[in-house]
Amino acid sequence: MNSRFQNRSEAGKLLAAKLSNYAEAHDVIVLGLPRGGVPVAYEIAEALHAPLDVWLVRKLGVPGQEELAMGAISSGGVMILNNEIIQALSISQEAIDQVAEVEQRELERRDRAYRGDRALPQLQDHTVILVDDGIATSSTLRAAIAALQQQHPQRIIAAAPVAPPTICEDLKRIVDDVVCLNMPDPLQSIGMWYKDFSQTTDAEVRELLKRSAISLAAAGR
Repeated sequence: MNSRFQNRSEAGKLLAAKLSNYAEAHDVIVLGLPRGGVPVAYEIAEALHAPLDVWLVRKLGVPGQEELAMGAISSGGVMILNNEIIQALSISQEAIDQVAEVEQRELERRDRAYRGDRALPQLQDHTVILVDDGIATSSTLRAAIAALQQQHPQRIIAAAPVAPPTICEDLKRIVDDVVCLNMPDPLQSIGMWYKDFSQTTDAEVRELLKRSAISLAAAGR
């Protein structure tokens, strides 16, 4: 499909249909990348009757060009660096450390905001469906995947409503499966593939996690 999504919720429902073979499996857990990936992941978790949680990733932006990622950090203390960008822009280790320190504080803040006192989910021997609302460069997703691999899941499935075809192919080398609905080339921007791409708030993330837990408990899962 190549049409725009109404919003993240619709994108999640459409993506869930492509993941229906994982429905009702007791070893499946759906992880959303906050904040925008969580509304997408929520719809997938609901459709599959699977637990929903978050997996935190923070982009490390180039100083002065914050939209350009020189790497990312993720839950589990994993850092991924884009050495090509770092070398091309002669970014010092000190500058990397300063950005990483700021983003680590934000990652920890979000962890407390979303998870409270709950521990990280048990992922060993589970099938993990890792969800974002779109993939542009894959640096944040790769950081998340690297951190997840340290938890020894049985399988990792990367899922997103929109991503460039080259990114989807590259990701297949490091995860067990990649599920994308739209694969435009060039991507231009993730937001243009949504009619409503308004920012997801911390409160919305907490509410979706709460609703998912209630729904799962009601189903006796």
